[in-house]
Amino acid sequence: MNDIRRTILWVIFGFSMVLLWDQWQVFNGHKATFFPSASNTAATAHPPVPASSVPAGVPTANTVAAAAQMTGAAAGLTSTTDASAAAHERLVVTTDVLKLTFDTEGASVVQTEFVRHADMADKSKHFVLLESNKDHTYMAQTGLIAGAAGGTFPTHKTVMTVAPGERTLQEGSNQLVIRFESPELGGVKLVKTFTLTRGTYAVAVKHEVVNVGTAAVSPQLYLQLVRDGTKPLGESKFYSTFTGPAIYTEAKKYQKVDFKDIENNKVDVEKTAESGYVAMVQHYFASAWLLGDGIKRDLFLRKVDTNLYAVGMITPMDNIAPGASKSVEARFFAGPQEEKVLEALAPGLELVKDYGWLTILAKPLYWLLHAIESFLGNWGWSIVALVLLLKAAFYWLNAKAYASMAKMKAVNPKVTEMRERLKDNPQQMQQEMMRIYREEKVNPMGGCFPIMIQIPVFIALYWVLLASVEMRNAPWILWIHDLSSPDPFYILPLVMTLTTVLQTSLNPAPPDPMQAKMMWFMPLAFSVMFFFFPAGLVLYWITNNILSIAQQWLINTRMGVPPKFHLPSFK
Repeated sequence: MNDIRRTILWVIFGFSMVLLWDQWQVFNGHKATFFPSASNTAATAHPPVPASSVPAGVPTANTVAAAAQMTGAAAGLTSTTDASAAAHERLVVTTDVLKLTFDTEGASVVQTEFVRHADMADKSKHFVLLESNKDHTYMAQTGLIAGAAGGTFPTHKTVMTVAPGERTLQEGSNQLVIRFESPELGGVKLVKTFTLTRGTYAVAVKHEVVNVGTAAVSPQLYLQLVRDGTKPLGESKFYSTFTGPAIYTEAKKYQKVDFKDIENNKVDVEKTAESGYVAMVQHYFASAWLLGDGIKRDLFLRKVDTNLYAVGMITPMDNIAPGASKSVEARFFAGPQEEKVLEALAPGLELVKDYGWLTILAKPLYWLLHAIESFLGNWGWSIVALVLLLKAAFYWLNAKAYASMAKMKAVNPKVTEMRERLKDNPQQMQQEMMRIYREEKVNPMGGCFPIMIQIPVFIALYWVLLASVEMRNAPWILWIHDLSSPDPFYILPLVMTLTTVLQTSLNPAPPDPMQAKMMWFMPLAFSVMFFFFPAGLVLYWITNNILSIAQQWLINTRMGVPPKFHLPSFK
């Protein structure tokens, strides 16, 4: 081995390529080759619901879970009539942050617009998360299914009436209440009351079951999110983010589930719980059904139809006597993944903002970035300031690495001369090289370890910048109006390429000519990829490069090794 340090760097480069290939596989819908999701175990089936308890229009096949009895109808959700041919309509309500569209069929939420977030393709429009049309299906639904006693009750296919009242949150008001009531079905009426509050994306949803019949009933309430398995428009082909359902319980914490695992009935999640939530997650945004702690619920994931999937929970409502009523309080969230907001809503909800396996490092980095932005008022300059703080924190580690590189650079002429002299005797060449390193007190690996220790921190920062919705449409300076989108004029990627070349050229050139050529491959390939990365990520990397060049220049000068740029020769 001619140069141990170079070998280590090649190992890191090879591992990086493996990770990139793995993520490319995931992005294209294949299973991760090296880092698959949790063990795939077939989901345990719930007891089937008796056919007599299923409303008209809802399949009765004994298939997966009790949930299957009501999710099976979702394939026909875009129809204009329910099983009884009753007409239904859509109702739009607006607050200062939300514009919700309800369908009176089941009082389902069929569209959510975020007033404070622009659409990336057309910034004159609001960003839409949930929607139901010919191109995309993503809805929030609730209803009742029968318990052990049987019965046919109102579901998300039952057309409901809406009480008159305000549809827009007025100035001076903090809440807007929308009330839906079902017709009597199976001796039961279902009343849904949605309470929207100023400044929040969380909607309080009260489900009141009124027994208007002559016999006691024991229905079960279900809450579900139904979505097609298509990736959101505008997703980058050069980096992958998760799109799909997630479940959080105290027992197994946060679990993401691929759509393909649901389709193949290969999921291993908690089936029952008394806390937690169900959610649908995508880059920057999420929706979730939240129930209070202490409420028993069965959790389910299911394929509803071709490219249509459901995640939800079912909670039993104890025996309701004739003339009596019972209610269940829930919350529906649809909004941006603002970490502090999510933390305040429910334990573990902030995990929908996915930092991957480096969460333990990413969360404090995000906290620090958020604190800096609160002071500076600009996310771009906050990125620069955070990288500056990190480089200061790792100053002495970097100093050791650059000092080792400077020593290597100083002895390179001796090593080059020796290699030329002993090129026909590899064994003696290796012995002579180790003698030179020993006499000059040079550790070939001294430049690697200090840098490798820092790699997880900077990868975590990469995920913080990639996952933070605050970067979306956030300006920096001049032509950079959106830190979450690529630089429209490619100026930042060009600057990053230049700084990468300069940084690489400051490092000691390997004595071996082939190694000297190959050492340029990784930084140049890396730079090309960054032409398609968000501007915020490129800004972070440029700042890191510039600070590294400055520190390396300073240390080389102090050690009496004049800084010298050596450019590659590809002859």
